[in-house]
Amino acid sequence: MAGYAIEMHGITKTFGSVVANKGVDLNVKSGEILALLGENGSGKTTLMNMLSGIYKPDSGSIYINGEAVSIDSPEDAKRLGIGMVHQHFKLVDVFSAADNIWMGKEKSGLVLKKKRYDEIKDITKRFGFDLDPTKKVYNMSVSEKQTLEIVKVLYYGAKIIILDEPTAVLTVQEIEKLFNVLRAMKAEGHAIIIITHKLNEVMEISDRVAIMRKGEYITTVNTSETSEQALTEWMVGHKVNLNIDRPVVEKTRPLLEVRNLTINNDEGATAIDNVSFYIRGGEILGVAGIAGCGQKELCEAIAGLRPIVSGQMIHKGDNIVGLPPKTILEKGISMSFIPEDRLGMGLAPSMSITDNMLLKNYRMGKSPLIDRKRGRKDALQVIEDLSVVTPSTETPVRRLSGGNVQKVLLGREIKAGPNVIITAYPVRGLDINSSYTIYNILNKQKLDGVGVLFVGEDLDVMMALCDKILVLCHGKVMGVVHAHKTTKEELGLMMTGSLDLSEKYADKPAGLAKDTFFEDENKKEG
Repeated sequence: MAGYAIEMHGITKTFGSVVANKGVDLNVKSGEILALLGENGSGKTTLMNMLSGIYKPDSGSIYINGEAVSIDSPEDAKRLGIGMVHQHFKLVDVFSAADNIWMGKEKSGLVLKKKRYDEIKDITKRFGFDLDPTKKVYNMSVSEKQTLEIVKVLYYGAKIIILDEPTAVLTVQEIEKLFNVLRAMKAEGHAIIIITHKLNEVMEISDRVAIMRKGEYITTVNTSETSEQALTEWMVGHKVNLNIDRPVVEKTRPLLEVRNLTINNDEGATAIDNVSFYIRGGEILGVAGIAGCGQKELCEAIAGLRPIVSGQMIHKGDNIVGLPPKTILEKGISMSFIPEDRLGMGLAPSMSITDNMLLKNYRMGKSPLIDRKRGRKDALQVIEDLSVVTPSTETPVRRLSGGNVQKVLLGREIKAGPNVIITAYPVRGLDINSSYTIYNILNKQKLDGVGVLFVGEDLDVMMALCDKILVLCHGKVMGVVHAHKTTKEELGLMMTGSLDLSEKYADKPAGLAKDTFFEDENKKEG
C-alpha cells in the first residue's frame, strides 16, 4: 500500500460545554477502505465534518499526503481532493445527473458541452457505475441518487471519499453493486472512509476499523483480525449480547385485517395498491421494500393519519376505516404509531419529556386542568425502565441524542397500553446498544400479546426479529414469507420486483369471506 492519504493528530472540537472530539488521532492509507465505528454521539460525523470543511477544529493538525493543511471550507476540501457523500443527498430534483455534477464544477462555462457528458460516462464506465447522465433526479431510485453523489465527487477529482451510512436504504443487490464499485475505487488508489452501524458490512468491505467512544479515539484494528463481537465491545466499553431474540408466542386471533387497501401519496399518485394482510397478536410482521415503495403511507393510513382511497381495515368483523380514534378505542383496538420522523411527527421537540408524555392522554383527564404530576410520574418511569439519559424530566426532547429520543417516543406509546404497534424504521441511525434496547422492547410487547407492524431496512435484523415479512415493490405486495425460511437474496429480488411470490402466500386473506376469515386462519395456524 501507498503512504497515508490522511493523518489527523490531536483533533479537538467543542460546542459550548459539550466536547464532541477530544484529542482524536486517525489515519487512512491510500488504496484502503477504513470503517469508522462508534455509538450515537461518539463524534464520528463531527470528525468527518472537519475533514470535509464544514467545521474547523479548535486544536490539532491535519495532513493530506504528508503535507500539513488548513481546511476552512468545503471548497478547501474539494481542492485537496476530499469528497463527502452525505446520508441525506444534496441534489436538485429537477436537474439531470449531468447538471447536478456540472453546477458544482468551477469555471465550467455557461453551457454543458457534449465533452462533459463523455467525461461523466468515462467515470461511470471506469468504476462500473450504472448511471444515465441525462436522467432527471426526480426519476431516479435511491441507489441511482447515491451513485450520482459518488460520481459527482469523483468528477471533482476527489481521491479521498467519505461515505456516511451509504447502505441505509439499499437492497442486498444494490449493496453488492456499491461494494464492487468501492473495491474498484480502492484498486485505483482512493482512500475511502465509511461511517456505518452495520457490523456485517464492516467485516465484508473494510480493511481496517477505527473505533470512537464518547468523543475519543479508542483504537484501530485490522478487519481480518477482529470480529463483530469484539468491535461491539470496543464501541460500548463492555460485553454486549448480539443475538436478537425471536420468542415463540402461542398463536392468537388476528387483531386487525387490512383488506384490498389502496392509498395515495402526497402528490395524488398511488402509493399502496390493493394490499391485503393481517396483524396478529403476539407476532411481529415485518414490512420490507426499497425506500419510497409506500411504507410511510401504509403506516400513516393504518394509524388514521392518511385518507384511504379504497379498501377495509377489519377488527372483529367491523370495518374501522373512517371511524374517529375514540370510536375505534371503544371497539377494543388501541393503536400506537412510532413514525420515522421522531421529532417532526412523533414528538414536540421544544417541549419537555413530561409534556410529551401528556400529549398522548391529556384529553382523558376528568379535570379541565392538565395533570402534570401524572405526566412527570410517567416520564420518570420511562426514564427508569428504558435507561433514558437525560438531565431531568423537564429537558426538551430536542436536546437528547437520537437513541434517547426514540426511547422516549417508544416509552410514551407503550405506556398507552396498545394492542397494535405500528413502527417505522425504529432503529434508523441508532447505535448498536440503543438498537438492541428497542428490539428487546418490541419483543416484550410481543410476549404481552401485542401485534407489531415493523417497517425496517436492515434485512438481517428483520429476518432475526420478525415472524413474517411482507415485501412491497412499487406499492404492491410481492409476497409474505416466514422470516426463518427466507434469505436476503430472495427478499432483495422481491423488493426489486424480480420475484413475485404473492400468489404462493399461504396466509393471503384476500378472497376469504368476511365472517370466516378469522376462524379459517386460526384453524390453519392454530
